[in-house]
Amino acid sequence: MTGQVVTRFAPSPTGFLHIGGARTALFNWLYARGRGGKFLLRIEDTDRERSTPEATQAILDGMAWLGLDHDGEVVSQFEGAARHAEVAHELLSQGKAYKCFATQDEIATFREQARAEGKSTLYQSPWRDADPASHPDAPFVVRIKAPREGTTVIRDQVQGDVTIRNDQLDDMVLLRSDGTPVYMLAVVVDDHDMGVTHVIRGDDHLNNAARQMTIYEAMGWDVPVWAHIPLIHGPDGKKLSKRHGALGAQEYQAMGYPAAGMRNYLARLGWSHGDDEYFTDAQAKDWFDLDGIGKSPARFDTKKLENICGQHIAVSDDAALLQEITEYLVAANEPALSDAKTVLLRDGMYCLKDRAKTFPELIVKAAFILSDRPLVPDEKAAKNLDLVSRGILKELTPQLQNASWSRDGLEAVTNDFAEANELKFGKMAGPLRAALSGRAMTPSVFDMMLVLGRDETIARLTDAAAYNAESDPG
Repeated sequence: MTGQVVTRFAPSPTGFLHIGGARTALFNWLYARGRGGKFLLRIEDTDRERSTPEATQAILDGMAWLGLDHDGEVVSQFEGAARHAEVAHELLSQGKAYKCFATQDEIATFREQARAEGKSTLYQSPWRDADPASHPDAPFVVRIKAPREGTTVIRDQVQGDVTIRNDQLDDMVLLRSDGTPVYMLAVVVDDHDMGVTHVIRGDDHLNNAARQMTIYEAMGWDVPVWAHIPLIHGPDGKKLSKRHGALGAQEYQAMGYPAAGMRNYLARLGWSHGDDEYFTDAQAKDWFDLDGIGKSPARFDTKKLENICGQHIAVSDDAALLQEITEYLVAANEPALSDAKTVLLRDGMYCLKDRAKTFPELIVKAAFILSDRPLVPDEKAAKNLDLVSRGILKELTPQLQNASWSRDGLEAVTNDFAEANELKFGKMAGPLRAALSGRAMTPSVFDMMLVLGRDETIARLTDAAAYNAESDPG
């Protein structure tokens, strides 16, 4: 197949964007983007009872969060029903499909009898070769004339050649008795009309490929390149389900995973490029190919996801990271940051993003920025504000007030103070952490001072020196 690569993602809008669907979308996006091709989005909304505008929006929002941009307008499968029916009637006029007047009771009787005789229950319609003159004035479905002899070979880029005996294929219904097209017809017509060259989807659709090929071949259309990818399993080796945790892409956004880390991790679920675990979008687009996809189901591992996400947070542009954190707070229904806190968080990002695997972890490290005076120390921090420690802070504070407000200047003052009082810096670090953040685990005390600025730092040290002084038993 030559020409421009065109892939598509075609979810059903019956709920959120499943993490497995997100990976399918990602694989299609990477394959197209890496080859200068098109990545299209089709919403398969033919199930009118289960399809909702809210679910469609959830899919669009999930893809937007993951950064999986598509080309052109979103295609609604339901809106193409007339075109799908047109193809069925064309096959009918060419004698490649036929009207079947069999009732549901007749089909059920056929299958019961076949079962009793130990024969195949694949329905063989008596109307396949019937003279049109014998057709009754009654409801009918339109069925395709599937080949009865030989084999159909699905040449799959992941699964290899899969051979299906044609006597195992039924004469699939194309149009229901009310004239509406079935999903299997709609998929083929849409993929052809949209110019899809590569169908990359879950291997639960593998058996559908043989049945869909009968439509391609009957219409004389090019069959796309097939690539049926294994499903995602949980850590226990069973199909990923709610019992394994979150299933929706937006749930992961609300848990504070960065989109770049999620893309990286999902790309590695079932596909590999040597031993590379961490990579950028540019590398993924350059490296991704169908022959790197394995045949075995991938196992979702939250620890690996967090490790990859931590690496992406560490190298992210500060402004972009701040924007994504702002969007995370909305997704998680957390209060928005004030303008002042946003500025401080931006200024402090350099000392926050290392070793934070998720945005909640980063925000915990940013407690010194996000908390307001007077700070209430947690239990561990409070232990570092005993009488002796408060005395150290009381003596140190005036000297810091006159320090040059740079890392070198602050380090010089604290080191001189420690030496003059025969203290190790560790003896001072605990009280300083407690005073500046109310936490025992924080970024460097000097980073906190630099981000907070002279006035806020001195105010917090002064507060801490007086903390609980009246009731302290010492």
